[in-house]
Amino acid sequence: QVQLVESGGGEGQPGGSLRLSCAASGSDFGLYKMAWYRQAPGKQRELVAAVSYDGTIKYAPAVKGRFAISRDDDADTVQLQMNDLKPDDTAVYTCNVQSEIYPDVNYWGQGTQVTVSS
Repeated sequence: QVQLVESGGGEGQPGGSLRLSCAASGSDFGLYKMAWYRQAPGKQRELVAAVSYDGTIKYAPAVKGRFAISRDDDADTVQLQMNDLKPDDTAVYTCNVQSEIYPDVNYWGQGTQVTVSS
């Protein structure tokens, strides 16, 4: 059974930093894309950042240059370093893993709240 467990959410100040981590278990994730999504109140869920099994990285325009995604395939984890936080970054952040061989196979974490306010 695949499980994704996120940690590291919480409150941050504008201009500050937070780091999210997601630990995956229950499968071999070597050929999976690992990603972070977020959903703010009243808005649709959006992709924040994704890293493919070959290391290709994609960022949403709103976070490019401020956030950094990384993965550790030995530990089956994916991290999101969030710098220069803005109030608009306030959202529930959710970890996702998706097979790049069978795209219909994907799993979601439970989500972690990130709140940016002064």
